Amino acid sequence: MSHAFMGVLTCARIHSIELDPDEGGATRMSGGIPWLTLPAGYLGSGFIGAALIVCGFDTNASKVASLVLAAFFLFTLWWARKDWLTWVLILGMSGLIVLFWFVDGGAALRYFILFMGVMSCMYVLWDIVDDTIDRKINGSDASSFADICGCCPSQVWGVIWLIIAFCFFAAGILIGIAAFKQSAAQQAEDAQHFLPVPGSNSAICASISFPVLTLVVTSTWILLQ
Repeated sequence: MSHAFMGVLTCARIHSIELDPDEGGATRMSGGIPWLTLPAGYLGSGFIGAALIVCGFDTNASKVASLVLAAFFLFTLWWARKDWLTWVLILGMSGLIVLFWFVDGGAALRYFILFMGVMSCMYVLWDIVDDTIDRKINGSDASSFADICGCCPSQVWGVIWLIIAFCFFAAGILIGIAAFKQSAAQQAEDAQHFLPVPGSNSAICASISFPVLTLVVTSTWILLQ
């Protein structure tokens, strides 16, 4: 999605988005500015992950983040309408968002959004090292970027992007701590007045907690595979 979003901003035409079971994917586009679209996968994911981490420190912010995620999911489905794996994963994640919205008045969204942010940032760090520094694969966005740049090998760009991605990760944690200092009780009170869950109560929350947890574990396993 980061590749596609940067492509749209640089007037590229997005042809398709595909997810790969081997922890990868492809965004096919024509036009745009490769200097910006190629590193967008690494740095865009790191920035989005950091933003999700910030929102994960507050219940209401997590609600907003989940709505933004839903909008991103719709755009991704539009560009990936022929890729069944993308549909399965995104519909599954959307179902988790809806379920978590009803757990403890939406407080469970905090942990889901925080998990998504941390997973995104951690994966970016690993992916940059794997694609650029270790060079375990022959072709990647980093190698393509190094080819059009011509001045530095992909390892150098990998180190630069790794530092930027780590700064995003650290900034997300520090900003979240500094911006949201309310207690859990105060957040719960505020959440009742911001996009409240109609008819939510402790019995309902308890009855769906176990299936929600099961879905989280299953979806996480699928994503990591």
